[in-house]
Amino acid sequence: MRFMTSLRFIDVVAREGSIRKAADKLAITSTALNRRILQIEDEIGQPLFERLPGGVRLNTAGEIFVQHIRSQFADLARVQSQIADLSGIRRGHVQIASGADALRRFLPAAIAAYRASHPAVSFRLNRCYGEDAEARLMSLDADLSLIFNPIRAAHVHVAATVRQQIHCVMPADHRLAGKEVIRLRDLAGEDLVLPSAHSGVRQILDSALFRRDIEARVILESDSFEFMQNFLHFESALFFQIPIAMDDNTAKGIAGFDSQLVARPMDLADVPSGTLHICHLKGRVLPVAAAKFLDDIITNLRSSYSDLVDQ
Repeated sequence: MRFMTSLRFIDVVAREGSIRKAADKLAITSTALNRRILQIEDEIGQPLFERLPGGVRLNTAGEIFVQHIRSQFADLARVQSQIADLSGIRRGHVQIASGADALRRFLPAAIAAYRASHPAVSFRLNRCYGEDAEARLMSLDADLSLIFNPIRAAHVHVAATVRQQIHCVMPADHRLAGKEVIRLRDLAGEDLVLPSAHSGVRQILDSALFRRDIEARVILESDSFEFMQNFLHFESALFFQIPIAMDDNTAKGIAGFDSQLVARPMDLADVPSGTLHICHLKGRVLPVAAAKFLDDIITNLRSSYSDLVDQ
C-alpha cells in the first residue's frame, strides 16, 4: 500500500493547491512531500503540477493522473468493503450530494432505515444542485446524487427517475387555500417566496411564468427550506415544493411538515412536473454500502411513486 500512499499525497496536494498546506495536513515536512512528488513525476516522465508563486496547480497531465488515482481509491474502498462483508462486518461510508428537497424528509428517513440494518455504515451529505452535484460525482466527492434538474454531464449515469409535481404551499387561511388546484394566473399579485435560481423548482417556475408573461412578485429568495417554511408563519405568502420534501398528507392537501400550512398542486397545464434523478458516476463500480443504499432508495421510491423509471 506504500504506492497508494504516494498517490494519496498527489491527491491531497491537488486539493490543497499548495505543497506546504498539503504537508501540514499529511503531517510530513514540505521537503519530504516535494521529494515524493518529484519521484512520481520522474517515474511518469512528465510534471503533474505547474509551480506558481502562491502554490501549485494541476496541469493537463496532472488532471488525467489525479482522475485516475481517485478512481483507484474508489475501487480500493469497494474491495475493502466487499472483504468486510465476507467477514460478516457491515461497514462502509456513503457520500451523497443532494438538493434541499430530498434532504428535508426523504433522505433522513432512508438513511435511518438503512442504518437500522447496517449500523456500522456512516454517511456524509452535501447540499448542492445541478452542475455542482454532477461535479462532485466526477471528483468522487459523492457516490450518489439526487438531482431535481436536467442532467447535463455525459459522465453521469441516471439509475432511476421519478416525476414530481410542483405544489404551492401557503398558510391554511390564505385566500387560495380553498382551491383544489392552483393556476399560474392565481399567482399574479401574490407575494412569492422562492428558492434561488439554481434550484430545479425555481427554474421550472421561472420558465412557466415567462411563457405566460406573468410578472412574479418575489419578496424573498432563500436556499433554506426551513427558513421559507417558517417565514410563512409571519407573513402570508406562497412558496413551492415537491412531494419528496413532504409526506403522504400532501395528497390530502396538508403540507405534512407543518400543520398550519397547506399544499395545493400546481395545474399541470401551466406548470409541468419536474424529474428527480438518482445518479452515480458512469462506469464506476460503487462501493458495496453505496450500491446497497442505492437499491434501497430505488425500492423505497418505487413503493411511493408509480411512475418511477429504472434506467
